Amino acid sequence: MHQPSCRMNDEEYQLLVRAAAACNMSVAKYLARAALKAARNLDRTAAEIAGERDMLKGLFDLRTALNRIGNNLNQVAAALNSDEPAPQARAVLARVDQVSLDVDVLVQRYLDGGRPAA
Repeated sequence: MHQPSCRMNDEEYQLLVRAAAACNMSVAKYLARAALKAARNLDRTAAEIAGERDMLKGLFDLRTALNRIGNNLNQVAAALNSDEPAPQARAVLARVDQVSLDVDVLVQRYLDGGRPAA
């Protein structure tokens, strides 16, 4: 068995950790699979690889937004269950609508072969 190593800065490593976690893999397993996939297809262009990186960043950003919305919805539900006013409810629902549109845009750009908006 061989155990190659690589160096990366903190930001790159954290991106790798998040990507591995999103796939329910260890960092080592994720890194090995990603490297082997790239090695098996040497015809891929740098633009394709950059597009995938942009797509992953877009997905991570959307996941973060959805987590925040979930927290806000929990606060709205707790307030309403306690017969308290929840003036932030409309804003939370508007954010749900916006993130839904963002998901649609990201998916459509992926299907069209384009890169997500920054």
